Amino acid sequence: MRLLVLGGTGFVGGATVAEAVRRGWSVTVFNRGVHGAVPPGVHRLRGDRTAPDGLAALAGGEWDLVVDTWDGAPRAVGDAARALVGSVPHYVYVSSGSVYAHPLPSGAGEEAPVVDAAPDAGDGDYAHNKAGGERAALEVFGDAALLVRAGLILGPGEDIGRLPWWLERVARGGDVLAPGPEDLPIQYVDVRDLATWMLDRGAERVGGAYNVISRSGHATMGELLAAVVAATGSDARLRWTDPERILAAGVVPWNDLPVWVPRGHEYRWLQERGVEKAYASGLTCRPVAETVADTWRWLRQVGSVPARAGRPARAAVGLDPEREAALLGSPRPA
Repeated sequence: MRLLVLGGTGFVGGATVAEAVRRGWSVTVFNRGVHGAVPPGVHRLRGDRTAPDGLAALAGGEWDLVVDTWDGAPRAVGDAARALVGSVPHYVYVSSGSVYAHPLPSGAGEEAPVVDAAPDAGDGDYAHNKAGGERAALEVFGDAALLVRAGLILGPGEDIGRLPWWLERVARGGDVLAPGPEDLPIQYVDVRDLATWMLDRGAERVGGAYNVISRSGHATMGELLAAVVAATGSDARLRWTDPERILAAGVVPWNDLPVWVPRGHEYRWLQERGVEKAYASGLTCRPVAETVADTWRWLRQVGSVPARAGRPARAAVGLDPEREAALLGSPRPA
């Protein structure tokens, strides 16, 4: 199998390349060549898809499958798709659950409306970039486009820092603000399970939109944080705190306390999307303890969360230590 990855050195792209190499596929990546490395044996084409003639390096190539991880201007997806339409029969676009129009009811599946976004638009917000990118891929490849609407992605290589923040916080020890309730269901996908599903379905020439994320309740906040304590070997004490008290203090779910979105919150849809279509097509999700342990092992090897490949950095996640101490009623950290 000959795979082309547009990107290939970031979080999702890197995991996709690694999985394809593990399978013995012939892998080519296309990117600017300024971020990250690729495994031995992977061919690297250099180009800037936003520049005039920036896709020239793709001319004359032939592949069986392309995976595009782009999250910038939708028109860049359309440009790449048109450049490749005669060179590859199937286009996998890594989209996002953020494309859905709000309000999104609990359990909504792929039939839910998405935000109105133009396929030829310049750079916009994340939701419109991804929705426009979907439309751009569909305009060129039609039924041969697979739209992968991922949700919260965790695992080794994470470049936003949600799970790494919890790992580093718990590793410091002491009393840790644990946002309740302990049995709150969470919904996410390990990046390696995402990559496996994309390559399996791409090789089968599956098209259409899929919510590729675990079932809500694949793990709970309690199970996630217990796995973090176990992986780090920390003596940290989880102090489970009612969500009402946390919200009253102005703490922002998802950002200040990564992963956590309490019931009834306007962001709760992030943890409650319908996923039966993906599961019926073969999605499997590994245990949370494996994701956590492997992420901790990776984080200790690299030392810190890496910069995002090719895109502006997102705002830092995680609760300030002084705010955490105030909520716990403990002395300020040294």
